[in-house]
Amino acid sequence: MEDWSVVYRVSLFGFLGAMIFGAVASKTHFCTMGSVSDWINMGSKVRFRAWVLSMGIAILGAQAMMQTGLIDLNETIYRGPSFGWTGFLIGGILFGIGMTLGGGCGQRTLVRVGGGNLKSLVVLIVMAITAYATLRGILAPLRIDVFGALTVDLAMHDINDQGIDTLIAHLTGLSLHMVSVAVAFIFGVGAIIYAIKDKSFRQSFDSILAGLTIGVLVCGAWYVTGVIGNDDFEPVPLEAVTFIAPSANFLNYIMTWTGSEISFGIAVVCGMIAGSFIYAVLTGTFRVETFVAGGDMRNHLVGGVLMGFGGVLSFGCTIGQGVSGMSTLALGSLVTLVSIMFGSALTMKTQYYMLDDGFWVSLRQSLADLKLWPQKP
Repeated sequence: MEDWSVVYRVSLFGFLGAMIFGAVASKTHFCTMGSVSDWINMGSKVRFRAWVLSMGIAILGAQAMMQTGLIDLNETIYRGPSFGWTGFLIGGILFGIGMTLGGGCGQRTLVRVGGGNLKSLVVLIVMAITAYATLRGILAPLRIDVFGALTVDLAMHDINDQGIDTLIAHLTGLSLHMVSVAVAFIFGVGAIIYAIKDKSFRQSFDSILAGLTIGVLVCGAWYVTGVIGNDDFEPVPLEAVTFIAPSANFLNYIMTWTGSEISFGIAVVCGMIAGSFIYAVLTGTFRVETFVAGGDMRNHLVGGVLMGFGGVLSFGCTIGQGVSGMSTLALGSLVTLVSIMFGSALTMKTQYYMLDDGFWVSLRQSLADLKLWPQKP
């Protein structure tokens, strides 16, 4: 392995880590969309707390590596000075709607593909094509000329990046180092306390396992790409775990095999599917699942498009922004996280009310439930 190039070593670690992620997500049924659904429909926050636990661990781990000089999170896509608030807001909402229609976020889609779900395979293909078209294809001008034009350049206001700690230090005049440590402690420890203070969560082995595993793997990804991949002659981009853009690159990679090179993100996508597949086969849970109705297929197709487009606009998904991005303490990650949750919750409520009423009536009632519309007497 020592003779391998840096890219191959980093990609191998990414693949192995993602295999663990895929297997654990299969075993624990970890699903961020499902966690929002449990909260909205049943009042249970157990799976949601697993998601929050992973955020807390990732924040503490990433910030510790930042403060000790192992990695520089300012080099990531998350903390840049270009604050694309419309992309974070609208892209996040679209992604939240899409993952609800498509039966799961990017992570869950890959896990279900490994388990034999052909519906998720369709979502993956559509999501990847749309994401690639948004990155480099026909939808790229819309992303650049419309949403890009509304980007706020924080550098013009003497702010180096969009880190929450940086913004607080700029506004208060306090030491950036002191603020960074304090914000990391508040967000990281606060998230962990929020998760473990609930008795039902503490009694759920699967939820604890999922939260711990994902948080540790995100920290590991930062280390692998930032330390092992920090080579003067063959540098690897500093990144953690995310699934939308890598899914697009994965699709391009398998179509242009001889002219493409593996990357950390592509290896993570492959590892997620492989880990889920191996777990499903070993436990006898591998099942081929197909569409049962035209409406179901339509929802999954639309969901794939919205996840691909929204995920690129917002720089990530429920893991890419919700855990990896949040670990950098970027303001855009927080905006995206809230937007995704809002889009998903609104869609779930609207679907529920549409069982009895029309779309607009259902939408208004859903907004009223979320305290965003006057409640009808």
